Amino acid sequence: MSLFLQITTIASGVLMVVLVLLQQRGASLGAGFGASGELFTARRGVEKSLFGATVIFATVFVMSILAALLI
Repeated sequence: MSLFLQITTIASGVLMVVLVLLQQRGASLGAGFGASGELFTARRGVEKSLFGATVIFATVFVMSILAALLI
């Protein structure tokens, strides 16, 4: 069980990092300083799917760490 939790934690952490890097938020330098007027737009299409998958993998990551601490 411990090996399963370790593999789950590592896999979900790596996938979460990849999903965060795939998200295209503020690609230009001006967005870093608040020059972009599109900061609060609705997520659509692939961006919405990437965001949902990131939330799922973050939840799995946290739950696997908590489970490993309790075992």
